[in-house]
Amino acid sequence: MFSHHDDDHDHDHDEHEFGSLLRIGVAGLILLAAIAAACIVMVPAGEAGVITRFGNPVRVVTEPGLAWKLPAPFESTILIDLRLRTTSTGLQDVGTRDGLRVLVQSYVAWQVPDDPQRVRQFLRSVRNQPDEAARQLRSFVSAALHITSSNFDLTDLVNVDASKVRLDGFERQLHDQIAPRMLAVYGIDIRQVGVERMTLPDETLAATVARMRAERETAAAERTADGLRQAAAIRADADRDAREVVAQAREQAAHTEADAQQSAARIYSKAYQSDPGLYTTLRSLDALTQVLGRNSSLILRTDAAPFRVLVEGPGGAAAPAAKKTAP
Repeated sequence: MFSHHDDDHDHDHDEHEFGSLLRIGVAGLILLAAIAAACIVMVPAGEAGVITRFGNPVRVVTEPGLAWKLPAPFESTILIDLRLRTTSTGLQDVGTRDGLRVLVQSYVAWQVPDDPQRVRQFLRSVRNQPDEAARQLRSFVSAALHITSSNFDLTDLVNVDASKVRLDGFERQLHDQIAPRMLAVYGIDIRQVGVERMTLPDETLAATVARMRAERETAAAERTADGLRQAAAIRADADRDAREVVAQAREQAAHTEADAQQSAARIYSKAYQSDPGLYTTLRSLDALTQVLGRNSSLILRTDAAPFRVLVEGPGGAAAPAAKKTAP
């Protein structure tokens, strides 16, 4: 009896010890998991993790994924946003080189680079507050706008002729004014600076409109003068061409008339040689045609040339010549 009771008691004791060990083991695993979880840092994409030891940055993790650190309170993690941000300055009243005023609103695209040194610098300068960084950036850009605009005339920024607008140079100088300072002081990389809006105050607008009107009137006067010069040149060329054409026509007419006279002389010579009497008759008739018009009345002697041929005929006119040549 006593032996059986002792065995049961030992068995219960063993089970109790096993249960205690099991609970201790589970508790140890939970503790280890908690410690491991406290030592694991999850760095999302687009962010950097700054590992601080008692508040001092000791390591920067820029690659997304898991990283290790000592559990709190020994080390803690601060996440820094590395994504691209934009900041607008609002309308700024600035002066140009020619003493006029212009209202300019610019924008800045910036981000904290994934450089551990720049990340620490950003954390130290603005305590990981992007709004404070944007405020400081607007202050820098406003000052740079005044300096940059003083290097440009108003016509370089506002002009009806697009080829004379130098906004690219304005934005480039503005970028060069603020980028090195923001990187050196705040660890911020300025990716792009641009003019978002540009307008003119009332007094500048009136002066600009007057200037544009004067430029338009000057351009119109120059174009009118050019048109008049071109018209005069065209008329002179046309007159010269007309004179040349008339001269050429007269020369051709003179040549044609001379050729016609020569041809007529040859024809007359051949006609006279062929039949002197007929030739004399036809020439007399031509003379009558030239003397008498359609409504003309003329009384002359018929025995005088050229009317004698009408009475005597071709034979009578040619007879004396024939008698003189007879042997």
